[in-house]
Amino acid sequence: MALAALPASIAQGTHLWTQSRLEEFEKGTPQGVALLSDGHLREGPALSERAATPSNAVWSVAVDKSGAAYLGTAGPATVLRIAADGKPFTLFETADLSVHTVRLGPDGALYAATVPGGKVYRLDPAATAKQDETTAALVFDAAKLDEPRPAPDPTRAADAKAAPEKPETKPHYIWDLTFDAAGRLYIATGGPGVVYRIDPAKPGVKPEAFFKSDEQHIRSLAWDAKGNLIAGSDGSGLVYRISPEGKGYVLFEAPRREITAVAVAANGVIYAASVGDKSRNPLPPLPVQGVGSVTITINQPGSMQAANASASLPEGTEIYALDEGQAPRRLWAGKDEIVYALAARADGLIALSGNRGRVFRIAGDGSFADIAHLDAQQGLSLAALSSPGAEGLLIGTGNTGKLCLLAASAQKHEYASDVLDAGALARFGRVEVQPGSAGYEISTRTGNVEQPARGRNDWGWSDWQPLREGAVASPPGRFLQWKAALQSGGVLGGVGVNYLPVNAAPVVDELVVVPGARLNPQNQPGAQQSTVSIAFPAPSQNQGITFDTGNSSAIQAAKDRTAITVRWAAHDDNGDDLTFALYLRGDGESVWRLLKDNLTDKAFSFDATLIPDGGYQIKVVASDAPSHTPGDALTGSKESERFEVDTTPPVVSALKAVLADCLHQDCHPERHGEQRGGVEGPASAVIRVSFDAEDAFSPIAHAEYSLDAGPWQYIEPVGGLSDARRERYELKIPLDAAAAKLPEHLVTVRVYDRHDNIGVAKTLIMVPEK
Repeated sequence: MALAALPASIAQGTHLWTQSRLEEFEKGTPQGVALLSDGHLREGPALSERAATPSNAVWSVAVDKSGAAYLGTAGPATVLRIAADGKPFTLFETADLSVHTVRLGPDGALYAATVPGGKVYRLDPAATAKQDETTAALVFDAAKLDEPRPAPDPTRAADAKAAPEKPETKPHYIWDLTFDAAGRLYIATGGPGVVYRIDPAKPGVKPEAFFKSDEQHIRSLAWDAKGNLIAGSDGSGLVYRISPEGKGYVLFEAPRREITAVAVAANGVIYAASVGDKSRNPLPPLPVQGVGSVTITINQPGSMQAANASASLPEGTEIYALDEGQAPRRLWAGKDEIVYALAARADGLIALSGNRGRVFRIAGDGSFADIAHLDAQQGLSLAALSSPGAEGLLIGTGNTGKLCLLAASAQKHEYASDVLDAGALARFGRVEVQPGSAGYEISTRTGNVEQPARGRNDWGWSDWQPLREGAVASPPGRFLQWKAALQSGGVLGGVGVNYLPVNAAPVVDELVVVPGARLNPQNQPGAQQSTVSIAFPAPSQNQGITFDTGNSSAIQAAKDRTAITVRWAAHDDNGDDLTFALYLRGDGESVWRLLKDNLTDKAFSFDATLIPDGGYQIKVVASDAPSHTPGDALTGSKESERFEVDTTPPVVSALKAVLADCLHQDCHPERHGEQRGGVEGPASAVIRVSFDAEDAFSPIAHAEYSLDAGPWQYIEPVGGLSDARRERYELKIPLDAAAAKLPEHLVTVRVYDRHDNIGVAKTLIMVPEK
């Protein structure tokens, strides 16, 4: 029976947390446990730290028959000797950036290559005093190479005279060293990619260019059983087979641009690790400056840049198997890995990778196992132990620079899982194990802090406890971790833990009420309405409020004086489905009255005309009842700030308007007729208007008048301040000559309360005939 997790969308009920795939097991911590690509755990090798260096990276490792290791490092650039007991000694130090390669020669000397100086030094591995560039024997210096030029072609003599002669470009990098059966040293260089050969037994003899390529770098070297040199390049991702006479043949062009490592198995199969995207060439053009001079900028391979910058290559690595007589086949691919070193062994191909510090063992059929997790970001170099009674691999790391031992066997085979976050306090039940598993013991521990605090007896977590009748014996908690101990020959497949989060009440995070707005209005065709933006207030840094981002952006509603819109945000720590109920309470009331229930949306509009004018609050109650039985459901609520409802317009009363002949202060309209007498037309005419305005709930905001359907004019109340529910207005409206000749005048007044309700009144003034 295969283990499968419950769908994430199901929040209620028992959950099943599983780890059954390699990607899931890699999140845990193995100790002497191999994580197989088919999702099983088996016994694996033991990984231990043998030495920590002061350098950032250990780019190369060599080991002698006594078990002493020699490290080529960077930052600082040194050659360190690590005795079998782990004691370090600085054998060589250089001002160059890196000692990229160290190799023990058949003559018993140690050879060290520096980057980017392009030099190879011969060192005494048993020296008791530190050596440097002035005391070590220099056997190769790229800067002093005297490259022979090809003989001129007589048929191209005219062209040769016309074109300026370009100087030969000399290498800047040394990427690998190796020795043939005759003890001759082969040096793989970069900028350009050339393999040089020298005979250490013949000092003073100049190095010869054994093989020249068109590539920028020759990155890696290995030997096949027939004495051919296998070389991998950077630029086009080529794998060369170079005969003992120096004749090169391209065995394979990889889809990637750089061959970081090559290895040859006992059965003759060649393995090549490739990285990088050919469509993005990091090497700049070589600009020519003047006649006979060339300025060249050399970049190191992308894998080196990635390791130094602690940055991953998004293309990952592909490893190809090249078997004579068969087409090249992709054996393995890692999307997050950069493979820096390969070793072909009887138990499979060992691949050492960077970016996550992993060691993989790959079988011939492409199945593989993650056999070790390095305590460093980059796995850079490896060497097999060859001393009697010692088996395993020495591994050099980067970020930080350490020497580790991958032993053939381990005393303890344990795997600690990733940590489960149940999201809330949870009870844990039965543990399910994939059928076919055997030879294991599982224990668990729980806590309420995310990670156990190391160095403090795992403070905050319970002790490890074995399962009790197949179920978790650890106490309830938010976090859980399981641990498996494998016995000899044990195997463990997928593991699933059943758990039930303790129900947590939902939380209403935010609540806003917006009078004068309506969601989804029934618009008339072609009608245009003003909109209102309804947004939650921005939380302050100290509030710590977080709610679902899908419900936090502003929404648009139609402006509608007769409507009220309520909007809220809520969440449930258990991920339960929620329903909402809205309650209303007026000023001075003690009872919340149900407005609407069984809402699933988080916004609601209702008619303001259904409730009397006054001050109110709204309460939103969230319930997780859809995800629980009635007795287990919980609720959470939030009350709004006070808001006001006012849909009733103010009333205009006692509106009076009379015509007068004067504008001065002592002009009295009641004597208007007497003043006109027999005078032909008024000397000056004015309409005196007075009225009262009153609103049942809110203060009067302002008033306006219009004469004879003309433009509206603002009016101040008597006293100037408009701050009461009842205001008195008195004004004089002067008439111009044209208006004075009209037989009647229409005076209209309108009054606004604070909620933009409008009260209107009008009166008609008849002008007496002469």
